[in-house]
Amino acid sequence: MASKRLIEIFSAGCAVCQDTINLVNSLICPSCEVMVLDMHQPAIANRAKELGIKSVPAVVVNGKLASCCEGRGPDAGALKAAGIGEPL
Repeated sequence: MASKRLIEIFSAGCAVCQDTINLVNSLICPSCEVMVLDMHQPAIANRAKELGIKSVPAVVVNGKLASCCEGRGPDAGALKAAGIGEPL
């Protein structure tokens, strides 16, 4: 068993991302190790894609995308339903 729980926060440096960083930091315990990862770095962005991250902020715990961060991001069907692509 690992001695620490690895929490990775994928961030673009925006205010909403900072709110998530603050939230996670308010919840951690001595068993938690927190890393804030900058999505502006290509290697970090590629890892985010591999993990299925579609929007930020996103939180990964021990290599698994937290359920609150799954399935987010732009969706072609939802955008079309909002009228994108349809002439006025």
